[in-house]
Amino acid sequence: MYIPKHFEETRPLVLENLIRRYPLATIVTQGNGELSANHIPLLLGATAAPLGVLQGHVARTNPLLSDLAESQDALIIFQGPDAYVSPSWYAEKALTGKVVPTWNYLAVHAYGKISTHEDPDWLREHLQNLTTEHESSFDTPWQIGDAPSEYVSRMLRGIVGIEIAISRVVGKWKLSQNKTPADQQAIAAGLGLQGRPEGIALAQIMADAIKANP
Repeated sequence: MYIPKHFEETRPLVLENLIRRYPLATIVTQGNGELSANHIPLLLGATAAPLGVLQGHVARTNPLLSDLAESQDALIIFQGPDAYVSPSWYAEKALTGKVVPTWNYLAVHAYGKISTHEDPDWLREHLQNLTTEHESSFDTPWQIGDAPSEYVSRMLRGIVGIEIAISRVVGKWKLSQNKTPADQQAIAAGLGLQGRPEGIALAQIMADAIKANP
């Protein structure tokens, strides 16, 4: 990923927070001379690995598992909110007209080797952790124990767990840091006024960044 220095994000907690908030990852692998991409929700697990471990599961019939026979290396992409930035928001537009559109976004790329798990106990614990993570905000959280045990056992036989020990992680926070403070504030205001959830979320992130780096 091309990352100009002013867009680089290296703070571990910031990168971790994006992974946890936007867990649907794009997992890129290679097999039979072709690239393959799968969209899998991943859970960032507590581990002794310096950069963390990502855990998920795929259907037993998913070709991703065949790719691992050739190479276990994977690129895992997480993306936060993104939005179009109109040149009409820049103060420079009224002065010189020398402005063009752009796109602001947040992205994290993680790299590592994929290992697999077929043990029912590992799979059950993983699914419990994944479910707890995403059901926690519900008034009455669903639990695996709510489903019949025979049904759960049958479903477990149809999946394979995957785990990626992260060997490298990079982040790109494209928030118009290469613009003047006045333009950054105008862009944040413009995004917020569009009414799109992604733009509103990005506007808040930009506003927080402006406050942190006045």
